[in-house]
Amino acid sequence: MPTPAELEQKLFNALDDHATVFLGLSNAEHGHARPMTFIADGDRGPFYVFTTKDNDMVVRAHTGSAAFAHYVSKGHDLWACVHGHVTVSADPAVINRLWNSHIAAWFDGKDDPKIALLRFDPEHAEIWEDSSSVVAGVKTALGLSDPKADAQDSKASVQL
Repeated sequence: MPTPAELEQKLFNALDDHATVFLGLSNAEHGHARPMTFIADGDRGPFYVFTTKDNDMVVRAHTGSAAFAHYVSKGHDLWACVHGHVTVSADPAVINRLWNSHIAAWFDGKDDPKIALLRFDPEHAEIWEDSSSVVAGVKTALGLSDPKADAQDSKASVQL
C-alpha cells in the first residue's frame, strides 16, 4: 500500500509524463472545467497554461481565484483532484522561459497580444491509485483480500 508521500510523488511524476487536466474555477457561476495542458515551472509547480485573453476562464478569473484541476493519468491508474488558486498573467519572462514548439503552433509568436497565462498554484490534493489489478481480483476471488480495504489504502489527501 502506497503512503501519502508516495502517491503525491506518483502524481507529480504522472503530470510530468502527461499533463492534460480539466481546469476550472471553483467560484464560477455557470463555468465549466476545460481540458488544458499544464506546464510545470519546477518539480511541483507552479503550473502554467497558455491560453488566450478571451478564454472564458481568463475573463472570469481574478488574482487568487480558487480553482481545481481534475486529473487522470495516461494509463488510467492514477486520479487526482487538486485544489489551488489561479492568477492571470502575461509575464514576458515566463512566456520566454516556457515557450516551446507546441505552444508556438497556437500563437503568432511570443509577442502575440492574445496570449494569456494562467498560473495554477496547487495547495491540496486527493489522489487515488487503481487498486483493481488482475492479482487483486484473484486475491478477492480467493477470499485473501478485502477490495474495500484495498481501495481505502490506495488514496491520500495531501497538502502541496
